[in-house]
Amino acid sequence: MLEFFSASTRMVNPQRAVLECLESALGGEAQDCDLVIAHASVGHDLGQLVDPIRRQCPGARVVGASCAGIIGREGVSESLKDVALMAVRGREFAVAHVEGIYGHNAYAKAVELATRLHAADPGVRMVFLLAPGIDIANDQVLAGIEAVLGPEVTIFGATASDNMRGLTTYQAVDAQVFEHAACAVGFSDPTLEVDTQATHGFVASGEPLRVTHSAGNRIITLDGRPAWQAYTARLGLPATATLADTIPIGALAERLPPELAAEYGNDHLLRVVTHREADGVMVYPTECPEGTELWLTVRDEARIFADMDRMVARMRAGARGRVPVAVFQADCLARGRRLFNRIIKEELVARMQHPFSPAGSPPPWLGMYGFGEYARLGGANAYHNYTTALAALYRN
Repeated sequence: MLEFFSASTRMVNPQRAVLECLESALGGEAQDCDLVIAHASVGHDLGQLVDPIRRQCPGARVVGASCAGIIGREGVSESLKDVALMAVRGREFAVAHVEGIYGHNAYAKAVELATRLHAADPGVRMVFLLAPGIDIANDQVLAGIEAVLGPEVTIFGATASDNMRGLTTYQAVDAQVFEHAACAVGFSDPTLEVDTQATHGFVASGEPLRVTHSAGNRIITLDGRPAWQAYTARLGLPATATLADTIPIGALAERLPPELAAEYGNDHLLRVVTHREADGVMVYPTECPEGTELWLTVRDEARIFADMDRMVARMRAGARGRVPVAVFQADCLARGRRLFNRIIKEELVARMQHPFSPAGSPPPWLGMYGFGEYARLGGANAYHNYTTALAALYRN
């Protein structure tokens, strides 16, 4: 039976950061640990964090990713030197990874990933997934995993990020650090079940842009114009704008069918552009067929909070009084209250953690601010952007 422990810290020295987290999470029993999942802000070298984890927990598998900030039981931290860990005891899990995953080969690589995971543990019931945040077709990743493990296996997790510049993201598996790898932890503990949900709180506005030429997850033209030029013009930005200029204000929305919109509490699913090529082609996080309509959106702060409160209430009602044994969170930096020319997230996180904390302290909690989130919608695995996505693990 798997046991979960978590801790987070803001510390410049990577070895001290790891030691503090492991001591806080596991006390003096760091060696009694079988798996460590690490999130680290981009100011840390992921490799320099993995090494002390492996020294302190010599028998443990290690999986990690870069991010733009972390969320733990201790709250939110958005410095360049944040570290958060989830330590796991027990053997009912498997780890697998694939290198060189991009938009054009996402399905085949995901099939390979899931095949390796299934070979390591045929009893996998749920999958925690960390994937690169730049140039990957996440709908094809989900489809590839489901082709092997089946659609009933719940996939949760996040895509890695940098400091929202869309340059490079990192993933770690044991002693290796990658830039374009997908890594997965498959949990097979039969006493566990998972509930995943996501919400964003943005509202579509104006007339949509129409995809007039695309190839896989690359949008070549919008409304017959070079994609980046049309996109930035609609945002009121010059074509020389960087991704860092567009990400906070440039969420794109795809309309949902009515039945999914009713469950989601919003008429649209959001997408983020995390890369553009030199010729102005926009790299989209999923495949985007020609004819797709994309709306720009407006961040609605009141709705962000109201929808998040409603999502958490729905999750707690479904838990039937149980307290999670662990919570995994994937989140977006564009959520929270806008104060002092920045978005403050502490209140939002406190309001989501409190209902899961009947004893006054949150359960083991691991979260990151990444480029995208995996959570179910309409009973199916789905990929989201600009959301809070929670995966709460319970004893069944």
